[in-house]
Amino acid sequence: MVRDAYFFGYGSLVNRATHDFAGAVPAHLRGWRRIWRHTTLRPVAYLTVIPDETAEIDGLIAPVPGAHWPALDAREAAYIRAPAAHQVRHALPHRPEIALYTIPEGHHGVPTKAHPILLSYIDVVVQGYLREFGEDGVTRFFATTRGWDAPILDDRAAPRYPRHQPVTAKERAITDDHLSRVGALGRPAQH
Repeated sequence: MVRDAYFFGYGSLVNRATHDFAGAVPAHLRGWRRIWRHTTLRPVAYLTVIPDETAEIDGLIAPVPGAHWPALDAREAAYIRAPAAHQVRHALPHRPEIALYTIPEGHHGVPTKAHPILLSYIDVVVQGYLREFGEDGVTRFFATTRGWDAPILDDRAAPRYPRHQPVTAKERAITDDHLSRVGALGRPAQH
């Protein structure tokens, strides 16, 4: 019998509305730091994680039925899948195989005006953290993520992020407030 493997999501995968992996549970990853990066495989910047033994981040783990990875690997095509089971704390009664997706060192760089962060992507991530961890979780998300000095493209009127979700005025306000606190607003990307 093939047991389910799990993924650790730390960005858009925290927002359950962006995937159909049932059975997700909150979890915490140590030894990795979330950071905004650009890769030549995508036109805009995305979140990735880099090794950092001092860091711990919130996220979700969810089962990949039968450890059948192709659909998730396709969604996360700019990343490689790396083992992380020994670095994840969770409330499951068993110790499953757990993987995370990361852009390999040397294959990513800082976001630029030509390769900005999409505000619609940030909205999706913040919405997920708000639903899973509350406003304190959103605060931790911003505090444990590096790279907020990157250009941000305000695409809310016509979202470019393929898994964008409708967000409420309150969710937008929470996102905008935190972006302002980390100094991320005021550096818009070129259209």
